[in-house]
Amino acid sequence: MELIQNTADLSAYLAADDVIDHHHPVVRETAGRLAAEASDSYDYARAAYEFVRDAIPHSQDSGDLRVTWRASDVLALGTGICHAKSHALAALLRAEDIPTALCYQRLTHDGGGHVLHGLVAVRFNGAWHRQDARGNKPGVDARFSLAGERLAWIPDPAAGELDHPVLYAAPHPLVLAALRAAPDRPYLWKTLPDSL
Repeated sequence: MELIQNTADLSAYLAADDVIDHHHPVVRETAGRLAAEASDSYDYARAAYEFVRDAIPHSQDSGDLRVTWRASDVLALGTGICHAKSHALAALLRAEDIPTALCYQRLTHDGGGHVLHGLVAVRFNGAWHRQDARGNKPGVDARFSLAGERLAWIPDPAAGELDHPVLYAAPHPLVLAALRAAPDRPYLWKTLPDSL
């Protein structure tokens, strides 16, 4: 699949906003701690990915009902669904000048129907590479990789699943609106969009 930037301006994939708030002290402190132990930008990107994947539980897996959406809140509270964790990873990567995009998959929802799943793409060596920091569990073994995707899920077109090829510099408005409006995770599951 060819990944398509929604803007030609690469600097947009380094920008901070109220969601990917990489200027926030919590993000800066976490990035600084991870960078201090990294030998280069690739090593840092892998460490940031593994930190978000492993140290911040997916709220569905942990049973946490809170809904986070701002990167600094995900890091401070230590919880989030795939979209929130993607925002946190994007902020950590952008904090160290690694261009990072948000991207989406349409997957079958456990309760029936479909739901949008959030992940990121990082730019290294002139190409975009998708990464899924959702968090591993039985049946899910996502890994950081620039040599072939190691995502949590591969969409099944026969089940109506698909990869969205667009790389967004900011969270998709439909996803962000659902996250911001949700008082808890059960409500969010009812309101997350199933397509873009």
